[in-house]
Amino acid sequence: MSDIQVAKGKLYGVGLGPGDPNLMTVAAVKAIAGADVIAYHSARHGRSIARSIAAEHIREDHVEERLMYPLTVETTDHPGGYRGALDDFYEEAAARLAAHLDAGRTVAVLAEGDPLFYGSYQHMHKRLADRYDTTVIPGVTSVSAAAARLGEPLCEAEEVLTIVPGTLPEDELTARLAGTDSAVVMKLGRTFPTVKRALERAGRIDDARYVERAFMAGERTGRLTDIDPESVPYFSVAVLPSRIDQQAPVREQGEVVVVGTGPAGAPWLTPESRGALVNADDLVGYTTYLDRVPVLRASQRRHGSDNKVESERAEFALDLARRGRRVAVVSGGDPGVFAMATAVLEIAAEERYADVPVRVLPGVTAANAAAAAAGAPLGHDYATISLSDRLKPWDVIAGRLRAAAEADLVLAIYNPGSKSRTHQVAAARELLLELRAPETPVVVARDVGGPEQSVRVLTLKSLEPAEVDMRTLLLVGSSQTQVTERADGRTITWTPRRYG
Repeated sequence: MSDIQVAKGKLYGVGLGPGDPNLMTVAAVKAIAGADVIAYHSARHGRSIARSIAAEHIREDHVEERLMYPLTVETTDHPGGYRGALDDFYEEAAARLAAHLDAGRTVAVLAEGDPLFYGSYQHMHKRLADRYDTTVIPGVTSVSAAAARLGEPLCEAEEVLTIVPGTLPEDELTARLAGTDSAVVMKLGRTFPTVKRALERAGRIDDARYVERAFMAGERTGRLTDIDPESVPYFSVAVLPSRIDQQAPVREQGEVVVVGTGPAGAPWLTPESRGALVNADDLVGYTTYLDRVPVLRASQRRHGSDNKVESERAEFALDLARRGRRVAVVSGGDPGVFAMATAVLEIAAEERYADVPVRVLPGVTAANAAAAAAGAPLGHDYATISLSDRLKPWDVIAGRLRAAAEADLVLAIYNPGSKSRTHQVAAARELLLELRAPETPVVVARDVGGPEQSVRVLTLKSLEPAEVDMRTLLLVGSSQTQVTERADGRTITWTPRRYG
């Protein structure tokens, strides 16, 4: 019996590109030439697109391993369901390749596009790469091929490219498409109607392009809205190209969308809000809030103004929309909470703007952001009150503070003070001390989400009015609000859901 041990063979994952053999890399051709075994996946009909791409490089002395999928639709009597059936298939296929590798043979697994990008090879890689010497040879992806065939830039400068499978639920697709600059949706086929609806809901349908079988026989490209859903194969993608140089279309009627950006800009944006900002021709808002919005398209116009001209800003935005512009009015926090939504809707109620569409998109309001940073002080009933007496008299504010305090509501106090308003916090504190215990917890939250964030839990009696400014929000607890010191040193506060 021989003691000679056969050296294990080498595994190659070979990316073949999108379909044209001329787009195979030199490295891919060399790997196929040097292999003993050529493996490729196929459907049950036995034909393999990967093999057809590499056909001219496969020799008669190559051992071919056809890895045939046992099923093509998600219906099976396998006890583990569709996923279980596929896992069994991958295990069996990997075992077949491992037998060749153990015998010292070099195995090249062919993969359309790139081996590790939505490809079948990756399932072999995960099962074999830790046991055998492995090299992955990248290939031109369908994403790059689609952009090349369209002849349009895919993304530029600071644009974000999102790649998603069309098999995602419609709501998830809508959110991701609304919140990105450029996108490619893979795996169309039977998902095409869902993808099309998601693009419509995201406001991106007019930008969408369609590419079918790029660099393959039967290639087709065009506007996605022109495509018959019944004619769409699996090997097709939807593309939202770069919008950097895209000019605003000429419209008879624009719209105004009031967008809440949360307490501190980009990290707090919802996908829907980001989508509205991306889609806008014009951004209108208080300059400080506009500065939080990244540059989304070079063709977008920005119109910044002072914080005290809300009505003029709203009128300007509505006039732009009447001229066919798609306008995003940028608001901090939630636009419906002491912010721009009311200002826009007040002006929009005038007869001259009756035909201008106006939408309001919610954002994370300062009270919720501050409450989350402090724990859960808004866990029960609460009232939201602004201390600004610029638009309502102080006696109204004081009456509402008293009523809320007598009702034992937690208080979220906005706009507590500014350089020109210095007495309100002290007056509110004295009023509340008449009705609340001196030890009532108070959250002093400043610049939540920003670089100078500070969240402290004090007592009502120790609240120092001089330390409160316009960037601060106060949360005053009820008689039930609790405070706890955590093992990590944090002080947290919450209001129980059960009262009494």
